Amino acid sequence: MAERKIEAVVAQPRTGKFNKNHARRVRVQGLIPAVVYGAGAETVAVTLDPKVITRILYSDSGHNTIFDLHIDGSQAGLASSTTKAMIVDWQNEPLKGRLLHADLKRIAMDKAMRVSVPVQLIGVAKGVKNAGGILSQVLHEVEVECLPGDIPGHIDVDVTELELHGAIHISDLPNSGKLKFLGDADAMVAHVTVLREEVVAEPVAAAAEPEVAKKGKTDAPAEAAAEKGKK
Repeated sequence: MAERKIEAVVAQPRTGKFNKNHARRVRVQGLIPAVVYGAGAETVAVTLDPKVITRILYSDSGHNTIFDLHIDGSQAGLASSTTKAMIVDWQNEPLKGRLLHADLKRIAMDKAMRVSVPVQLIGVAKGVKNAGGILSQVLHEVEVECLPGDIPGHIDVDVTELELHGAIHISDLPNSGKLKFLGDADAMVAHVTVLREEVVAEPVAAAAEPEVAKKGKTDAPAEAAAEKGKK
């Protein structure tokens, strides 16, 4: 399925005091406050349409999506600008999940950058199909370094040939040569393990009453009689 094209994101500059009341007024208007920074340029406070940002976050490439950001300064009497950008941080409302805030970073397309890319396992491992093992994914994301235009939406790993006790490490991940994996090459991404049966402990028999206790009760009358005889 072809990846849906992400439309350009239009932002409006924010002015005034940036406090809680200001952020609340922005959200009442159906927008969210955001900041844009990076590429050696000045940080700019803006407002964004949360629906557009949400669509980007839930797209195939997610927060690694690079899009055109147009800052329209005409209404505020400021200069307008257009740049490549990506979402680097965002905040959701804890209960309802509504988008509350976003941080955008300007991107220089000719400079390598570091990002975390999701890892997707594909296929049914032989160790699972033929030997009853369990496929366990240890790393769900890996950090890579590459040019912005080469950032993959995800890295697909075929686990079909993975036998019981077999493992896939970062060094085994597919690479076209455009990516540099930054993690430990020996770090485990996924492996097929054996399902361990739980061992049920046998109930322990109640301990017998200590002999010394019984002796104490039995000898008590004899000791009393001996004491009486002395008198």
